[in-house]
Amino acid sequence: MTEWKAKRFWTGASVEPGEAGFSVALDGRPVRTPLKTLVAMPSRALAEGVAAEWDAQAEMIDPTSMPLMRAVNATLDKVVPQRAEVAANLAEYGGTDLLCYRAAGPEALVARQEAAWDPMLDWADATLGARLDTTQGVMHVTQPANAIEALRARVDAMTAWELTALSEFVTLSGSLILGLAAMEGHDPEALWPLSRMDETWQAEQWGEDAEEAARIALKQAAFAQAHRYLTLLRAG
Repeated sequence: MTEWKAKRFWTGASVEPGEAGFSVALDGRPVRTPLKTLVAMPSRALAEGVAAEWDAQAEMIDPTSMPLMRAVNATLDKVVPQRAEVAANLAEYGGTDLLCYRAAGPEALVARQEAAWDPMLDWADATLGARLDTTQGVMHVTQPANAIEALRARVDAMTAWELTALSEFVTLSGSLILGLAAMEGHDPEALWPLSRMDETWQAEQWGEDAEEAARIALKQAAFAQAHRYLTLLRAG
C-alpha cells in the first residue's frame, strides 16, 4: 500500500508582518500548525527560514526536510500551552546532569572526562551561579539546593521559543549544563563531542558500530539544527 503524501499546492511562500509577529503565507494563505494555530514568529529571520523551507518543496511535500517548520509547530502547539511544565522538566536535568557522573576507570577515561567536563562545570559555577558536585558510577548524588535553584531560574527566564531550542540541546546531550552553554553562545560543534565521551571511548576500544554511529550522527545533526533555529530566532 502506497503511503499518502500531500502535494505542493502553492506557487510561492511569503513573510507577512502582523500584530502576532511574522507569519508565513502560501500564495497569501497563512500557514497554520497541525492544531490550527497561526504560524506567527517573533523573528523575521526565523520566518524567512520557514518560508524558504516551503519554497524548497518539490511536487510532494516532505516534512522531514522542514526542521524549522517542525520546531515552530512544536513551540506553538506544545511549548506555549504548557510552558511552565516544559521549563520544570528541563530544569530537572540539573539534578542528574551527565557531566556529574564519572567513570571509576580506566584512568585514561577518568582523565579525559575530567579534562573535558570540569571546565564546563567551572563555567556553570562562574556564569550561572551553579556549582554541581560529581561522583563516580551511577549512584545518585544530591546537588546543592542553591545550584539547582540557580539553574531553574535560568531556565524559567527563557521564552517559550527559546525553550524549544533548549529542549533539543538538553534531551539530545543528556546535560542541562551543555544545553545552557549552547544557549549562551558556546560553539555547538565543540559541545557535542562532550556529550559523547563514553561512546567515543568505547568505539576507540572495541571499534565503531555502524548502526550506532548512524544513530548518533542523526542526533548530532538535530543538535546543530537546534542551534540554527536559535540563531534565526535571535537574529530578529
